[in-house]
Amino acid sequence: MKKLLALSLLLGMGSAALAQTTITIATVNNPDMVTMQKLTPEFEKANPDIKVKWVVLPENELRQKITLDVASGAGTFDIATVGAYEVPIWAKNGWIEPLGALFNKNPNIRAAYDLDDLLAPVRKGLSYNNLIHALPFYAESSMTFYRKDLFQQAGLKMPVKPTWTQIERFAKALHKPDKGQYGICLRGLPGWGENMAVFGTVVNTFGGRWFDMNWNAQVNSAAWKRAMTFYTGLIKKYGPPGVTSNGFTENLTLFSQGKCGMWIDATVAAGFVTDPAQSKVVNSVGFANSPTGPGTPRGSNWLWIWSLAIPKSTTHEQEAFKFITWATSKEYIQLVAKEKGNWGAVPPGTRKSTYASAEYQKAAGAFANIVLDSINRADPTRPTKDPVPYTGVQFVAIPEFQALGTQVGQYLAGVLSGQMTVDQALSQGQAAASRVSTEGGYKK
Repeated sequence: MKKLLALSLLLGMGSAALAQTTITIATVNNPDMVTMQKLTPEFEKANPDIKVKWVVLPENELRQKITLDVASGAGTFDIATVGAYEVPIWAKNGWIEPLGALFNKNPNIRAAYDLDDLLAPVRKGLSYNNLIHALPFYAESSMTFYRKDLFQQAGLKMPVKPTWTQIERFAKALHKPDKGQYGICLRGLPGWGENMAVFGTVVNTFGGRWFDMNWNAQVNSAAWKRAMTFYTGLIKKYGPPGVTSNGFTENLTLFSQGKCGMWIDATVAAGFVTDPAQSKVVNSVGFANSPTGPGTPRGSNWLWIWSLAIPKSTTHEQEAFKFITWATSKEYIQLVAKEKGNWGAVPPGTRKSTYASAEYQKAAGAFANIVLDSINRADPTRPTKDPVPYTGVQFVAIPEFQALGTQVGQYLAGVLSGQMTVDQALSQGQAAASRVSTEGGYKK
């Protein structure tokens, strides 16, 4: 009898082991996602029936792989890390699950999660037909980071709302390459989500747009020429060498190591450059708004939301839902603060409660309000000086833009590397945009 009982217990343990479900998550290799990966054992401890497998890729490669996977229904990934660009397009195509039904099936999770705590622009950005289709891991706009100590030494003062003309003057004064100090660091790595994210805001504030209201391409306009001439000239004169290899992650490293006098990029970096575990310039970092150009202040700061979505092709919907609600919850934010010992390092830009937290304000007071104001001010529905038929600040919310933006980003990199002139880049960019508007059936 004892042997039979022991055998039954052993078989029961084997059944439990077999019952464990593995979910696969595709994500980008950004620092916040690396932290999420490190904290996953906490989720698995609370959910012993779920095992999490990670596929971590560079941003451009991630986009290609998950787009192909969800579009084909291959079902390789149970959770996809997607941005504000993909969510409405994928939702329209029926590639990702609307989450309302899952919240309704799990009232305890719904109550604890508190959807009403999400910032309004963020929730709106992840919705299609007023239904939320992804949950925000972190949200960002763009801003200016600068070295207060170097500014003081040079007798400079950074305005709260700088212009690109002022930024160029500051970069010139701070540029000392013989000392390993560069006036400014900006993205040069080709990609619609890399160099084109920052450059897209420059185009906006110089008065440019991708298409007019009739979907005629505008890439070879005078505004685009002024913007590209300015951006490439600024980087060539006052940036580090090898800029076409530098995206967000590389510039974060350069700035954190004290190599950049200024850096214009994603607000999410504020938590990293003020984290003593990651940055050598913690005590000398200043913050200002993203610069504006001579055309308009409109479209100077983007709205981007890295979020977690559940592909329709998953066979582990409930397990995936448990994970995405855990990784985007108030409790997860508190877990990161505890793990890092620094509230300033938590995933930003998603929840009202984060910005209302006394601990967060104490740790992130130098930048928290600039970030929150930038997110709230970003308007994807009116991103440019002149009216446009599309939405999106640093992207055009049509499926073809992923390829078009990357193509134009390659032309921009060609100018930076000296392989193309600005006129050549704009001519080829215009041709590419015209093909999209015609072949995509947008042009009237």
